[in-house]
Amino acid sequence: MSTIDPENRVYVLMGVSGSGKSAVASEVAHKLQAAFLDGDFLHPRRNILKMASGEPLNDDDRTPWLQALNDAAFAMQRTNAVSLIVCSALKKRYRDILREGNPNLAFIYLKGDYQLIESRLKARKGHFFKPQMLVTQFEALEEPHAEERDVLVVDIDQPLDGVVASTIAQINKGSAK
Repeated sequence: MSTIDPENRVYVLMGVSGSGKSAVASEVAHKLQAAFLDGDFLHPRRNILKMASGEPLNDDDRTPWLQALNDAAFAMQRTNAVSLIVCSALKKRYRDILREGNPNLAFIYLKGDYQLIESRLKARKGHFFKPQMLVTQFEALEEPHAEERDVLVVDIDQPLDGVVASTIAQINKGSAK
């Protein structure tokens, strides 16, 4: 007996910092009355303390966090028709950890180029833009390829309302092509 309704779906909104993951997920969750989790809330205490001291996380730091997100995805898809999780999921290895045991999980890649995201980060009011952070995000990014059939792509080179509408259209398709 399956513990997951095969119709229920979890979508991980992924992309580099500044791609609009949280803003898009919040709007989409509101419009679809979907469950929504910011993946950063599941970081273990030691990761939070490490980041707060200015140290970057490594893959060993991220593994328990990604496993916690995997468990959250499993729990969310048991009871919600549509669930959204915000997680950069920059590397294929990270996406594979999230996929494990979650057949109803797909990714929505909020795709934009460096110049677009840099211009948006610089325009944020009250936000101190650190160019090196964006450089390292793009260096770490392993863009999904065709073999990752559960990844839907949304072009973010449009206003927020357009990105939200494109994301909802992808969700309404039900699954990746």
